[in-house]
Amino acid sequence: MNKVSILIANYNNGKYFLECYNSIINQTYNNWEVIIVDDASTDDSIEVIKSIIQDDTRFKLYENSSNKGCGFTKRKCMEHATGDICAYLDPDDALYPIALEESIEEYLFNNKIVATYSKMMMCDENLNPQKTFSATKQIFNDKYFFNCPIQFAHFFTFKKEAYQETQGINPNLKSAVDQDLYLKILELGDVAFINEDLYLYRQHSNGISQQSSKQKAKDSFAKVIHETMKRRGIKIIHNQDVPDQFTNAEEIYQLLHYQTEPLFRLRNRLKLTFM
Repeated sequence: MNKVSILIANYNNGKYFLECYNSIINQTYNNWEVIIVDDASTDDSIEVIKSIIQDDTRFKLYENSSNKGCGFTKRKCMEHATGDICAYLDPDDALYPIALEESIEEYLFNNKIVATYSKMMMCDENLNPQKTFSATKQIFNDKYFFNCPIQFAHFFTFKKEAYQETQGINPNLKSAVDQDLYLKILELGDVAFINEDLYLYRQHSNGISQQSSKQKAKDSFAKVIHETMKRRGIKIIHNQDVPDQFTNAEEIYQLLHYQTEPLFRLRNRLKLTFM
């Protein structure tokens, strides 16, 4: 039976951790471990987490010596993972009880897939469900898919062996870290879509993906897309009908973000050639 490594990168989210913890221990699938890496939190996260997990050997807590950022910390989580399947869970979020079981079943059904993803429930600060994130859908995975605009997110699980074939998460990223992971894993195979809510996403003012961080996230996402294009050998050659503004990563992000058509259709309409 596949072992799942649940990976938690924590920074100042101690006050939310109990609900995250409860959602893990209440999973219907029991073969799991939890790797927690704290990024030098300035709140009481370490004390809170230790008091909750106590002597449960399924939970392993590590600490960065100084604040390193999200990319570094999530990469560090993977270095400690021993499971066959890995999945990130933010410490201020939670899982539905069947999340691991439903995900593992997809790998048993089709052992050629490298990842799974599901729908997620948007919640208020108290983790009360509000509405399902509407953009999640079955994706068409090819070299021109950049998940922009976002079509899939949590709950994302992936084979550790697939991750080890990539360059790993970029440790220098402060945001758009999940996008970096998604795009690298998807270059190695297909992903299965689970058409139900498996993840509870908490919206609150301190979240890394919230309003105050959106511009930084957008800039990071542009860099991730740019690096992905280079990694996939995609070159943009524009003719006289295409403005020069479309030649840098930030403008490419803006172009894709506000379009509903996938890139393989946009390339024809914008007269861009991808090689």
